[in-house]
Amino acid sequence: MFDNIYKGRRVLVTGHTGFKGSWITLWLLELGAKICGFSDDIPTDPANFVIQGLEKRIAHVKGDIRNFNDVQSAFNRFRPEIVFHLAAQSLVRKSYDSPLQTFITNTTGTLNVLEAIRLSPDVKAGVIITSDKCYHNSEWTWGYRENDTLGGDDPYSASKGCAELVIKSYNASYFSVSNKRVASTRAGNVIGGGDWAEDRIIPDLVRAWSDNKPVVIRNPDATRPWQHVFEPLSGYLWLGAKLMADSSDSPGSHGKYQEAFNFGPLSDSVYTVRSVLDNMAQYLKGASWKVENTDNFKKESSLLKLCCDKALHKLKWHSVLSFDETIEMTAKWYEAYYNKSLDQALNRTRKISLDQLKAYVAKAQSKGLEWSK
Repeated sequence: MFDNIYKGRRVLVTGHTGFKGSWITLWLLELGAKICGFSDDIPTDPANFVIQGLEKRIAHVKGDIRNFNDVQSAFNRFRPEIVFHLAAQSLVRKSYDSPLQTFITNTTGTLNVLEAIRLSPDVKAGVIITSDKCYHNSEWTWGYRENDTLGGDDPYSASKGCAELVIKSYNASYFSVSNKRVASTRAGNVIGGGDWAEDRIIPDLVRAWSDNKPVVIRNPDATRPWQHVFEPLSGYLWLGAKLMADSSDSPGSHGKYQEAFNFGPLSDSVYTVRSVLDNMAQYLKGASWKVENTDNFKKESSLLKLCCDKALHKLKWHSVLSFDETIEMTAKWYEAYYNKSLDQALNRTRKISLDQLKAYVAKAQSKGLEWSK
């Protein structure tokens, strides 16, 4: 897969203890990569990072993404060839309570990673993950394209827009005159097993269900382009492989993929929160929900989706799973974790994780996606 780019490569993943970070770490290990993970802590309990036993399989470095010395030290010690930057403060509502932390983590943290890439003699490719919320949201019914206006009203969205501007500046000022290749990616509303982050609909539902309580939601009619975590990760990995191959071009030749890319589901996967909960409840028996409107001043968008035509055209990438398949895979993962004793749960969950990953790859192969060949 991925043109066999990652086998034996030194790959640094920031935010590797988080939801997406732990999954991309697991996938990279399956591809034969040598991994250094950089994170300040394990953000949740339970955590997919712990469940998968990843700490024993990688170089696990504790550091603060907001501190350049910490970041540079990890680069100097591990000498990565490829970097995936996922470390972030990723919650809209939390950004209202902690705007300074959000801007420093998401904007300065990205700047620190880019500067470390610039100074590193070993890094050839970097994939910087931001968010679909980096766009100025006009509540359009059509998807946002990579050249649409950046920026958001809430601190989280604004911080991601700022990060995109920093990436663009570094590409124009430094990486366009070197053989380093860096691109940004934008995806959102990612669900799947192993997510226990606060204030997100699936983790909130699972926690409430495991305690035999109804989950409290604010806006059941908000629509989102729901996608399984494997979908954007396949895009990140394929983009990283393309950047890595492109880095062999002569210095000063602007990379063919040194741009921003959206990774999202097909347009028919745009569903309301209500639909997600109703479909999850088919698998998690006893799951229920109720509506409470709280913290109304903390505004969140009610409609947001991406246009992924660029990824389809330039990368030959598109999503693999239907909405129903996404919900089923997510629910069955949590069911495997919660339905047994802890030791049994770990064994069952690790098995279903690899089984689901293999099933996803097989489905991508059946659809003829280039990255899966």
